[in-house]
Amino acid sequence: MNRRLITLAAASAAAVVLAGCGTTEPAATSSASADAKGITLTDANGTEVKLDGPAKKVVGTEWDVVEHLVSLGVQPVGVADVKGYTAWDASAPLTGSPKDIGTRGEPSMDTVASLSPDLIVANTDLPAAAIKQLREIAPVLTIDSADSADQIARMEGNLDLIAEATGTTDKAKELKTAFEAKVAEGKKALTDAGLAGREIAFADGYVVSNQVSIRPYTGGSLIGNVNTALGLKNAWTLEGDKDYGLGATDVEGLSKLGDVEFAYIGNKSEGTDPFKDDLAKNSVWKGLPFVKKGNVHQLADGIWMFGGPKSMEAYIDAVVGALTK
Repeated sequence: MNRRLITLAAASAAAVVLAGCGTTEPAATSSASADAKGITLTDANGTEVKLDGPAKKVVGTEWDVVEHLVSLGVQPVGVADVKGYTAWDASAPLTGSPKDIGTRGEPSMDTVASLSPDLIVANTDLPAAAIKQLREIAPVLTIDSADSADQIARMEGNLDLIAEATGTTDKAKELKTAFEAKVAEGKKALTDAGLAGREIAFADGYVVSNQVSIRPYTGGSLIGNVNTALGLKNAWTLEGDKDYGLGATDVEGLSKLGDVEFAYIGNKSEGTDPFKDDLAKNSVWKGLPFVKKGNVHQLADGIWMFGGPKSMEAYIDAVVGALTK
């Protein structure tokens, strides 16, 4: 499995063609209390997490939590798959030299232990057995990184929870305010361009056994939620999974879309672009209305589709720029 598939699989639910990353864990309740001696939080697994004070030496086992930490001004001492994070999440770049703790699904316990962290932040995609092992090293705060009922609220709730653990609640407020301003700015730009209510289909794609598989980001995905907030209409009619709001289709399935804007994010680190390269000579693809009209938009690399406010601000800049150019 190449890096791209690993990346995508780690952010998908079991209902998606890439298996093994969905969660049935309860959502974070984000209850917290703090006094001069310490901080007590309740995480996404319902576990009470006690800290002596704001955590400073933190390890992140998933890219969404790493982006939240970096955005809050907390440079993690350990990060899963540093190379992959650098390629896929340029919106909140690592500025220190964190130790690579292994893959997102299987962090190295020995490496994490060697860092002597005072907090480990994970999400509920990480297997329970791994979280149990991590708790033997340091307190573990889990977040539920996806909720198709309201992804933006989930994203902001996770940011708040991590901010409480790291003593950065003022920075979290600043990030949320900036995100809301970016949404308003993007919505106005689209409206001014006469694009309010325009249908958009966002997807990513990958090639397995010479076949292109396409993953639609339905209205229940984070990107889908942001598109709606921008005043766009999600063109996908198929149902996504209950956690990430992601579906599965192939090139024939795109024929149901009609005259829409089609946007996608790839990454040059994968070495191929399924839409630009692998489907270039496909007769079905070439016959699609949005392909004929030139309404296929490749957005910039480095926008993590499952990230935090920084990634979503970058997405807004990219999609608004592509649609209004």
